[in-house]
Amino acid sequence: MKISFNRVFVNSALCAATLVNLASAAKADVKVYNETLKSTAWVLAKTGDTTSSGTGVLINAEKKLLVTNFHVVEDARSAVIFFPEMKNGQPIVDRKHYRDNIKTLGISGRVLTVDHKRDLALIELDRLPTGVQEIPLAESSVGPGEDVQSIGNPGLSDALWVYTSGTVRSVYQKQFSTEVGEHDFMVVETQSPINSGDSGGPVVNDKGALVAISQAISPKARLVSYSVDVSEIRTFLASDWKPAPQPVADVLKKAALRFRKTKDEDGVLEVSLEQKDKETQKVFVSDDVDAYQQADIRKVWALAATLKEAPALTTTTRLLRESAGAKMGAWSIEKSGNGDYLLIYVCKVDATCTPKTLKSTMEYVGKLTSEAKKSLTPKSDKEDPADLLSDLLSK
Repeated sequence: MKISFNRVFVNSALCAATLVNLASAAKADVKVYNETLKSTAWVLAKTGDTTSSGTGVLINAEKKLLVTNFHVVEDARSAVIFFPEMKNGQPIVDRKHYRDNIKTLGISGRVLTVDHKRDLALIELDRLPTGVQEIPLAESSVGPGEDVQSIGNPGLSDALWVYTSGTVRSVYQKQFSTEVGEHDFMVVETQSPINSGDSGGPVVNDKGALVAISQAISPKARLVSYSVDVSEIRTFLASDWKPAPQPVADVLKKAALRFRKTKDEDGVLEVSLEQKDKETQKVFVSDDVDAYQQADIRKVWALAATLKEAPALTTTTRLLRESAGAKMGAWSIEKSGNGDYLLIYVCKVDATCTPKTLKSTMEYVGKLTSEAKKSLTPKSDKEDPADLLSDLLSK
């Protein structure tokens, strides 16, 4: 009986110690949540007819700078930011409350720069409400087995500023693709159940220091989430900031160019430019941006001729020579769905260029293809545009 009593006593002591530790850990989690909450925002960004919802974290109070994911803002160059309003020491988490009070609680934000590779975006805020504070950045990355905590605004929940905890599985360099492009960054893989809307939110250690930004979940695995490591955030903030590309429709409006959306291709706008002979030439520009590191490229092109047969080798060679001598851009031959060969002149411009630069590029493409189109128009049914192309290039 004595041995049994000792075992019961020891087990009771262990249980009591465990309960004390759990209570202490719970208090620590609450403290971390309340501190991190002061830096966490709800981010709304509108691109076209779509409004995206995500999370952001204040990293510089003096300059009023907030970091989120690129895929939260995408092509939007402005956003509405909400920080939590407190009532009786607790955040008001009802989404409707903020939408109904957008004029007083909503803060205008301007997207300063984006990094496609790291899936990060930097937003400058017009103002900061009382009580918010910037989050401290951890000096180093976390490691496997360490506990992390995060706050987000998951779309599947009716509440905002939702708390999540988890454990780090691994930290490694990862290359992968999403709907917004190719990514390559140091990823923190955790068991945290991140959901859509949590993107861009803070992931912190037990001291409340930022160790990562929530980024994505694995659709093929359970409780596997990815976040952008703090080392990537530091590099992003320390790099030369390049202006984020604006939606091409906004650029065309500023350039005073009338445009319309094409029916056949999504994300392509058509501009009809009048030439010297009063004829119009259709020039197309892509709203989609091709990105590589700090390079953001947009495509501008126009159709010069439709050929029934592929150009001869000599003609293709001359076409390449003509492209080499062009001021900008190059000739391209593409095969259509019905088997025709399309002679297209293509330019690629910096997606952050000024409206005047884009307008000048489109006028150049329109002028060049208009002149080529005249030369390629057969004067009789016996003339082949491919032969005329060869004659034109030989001049």
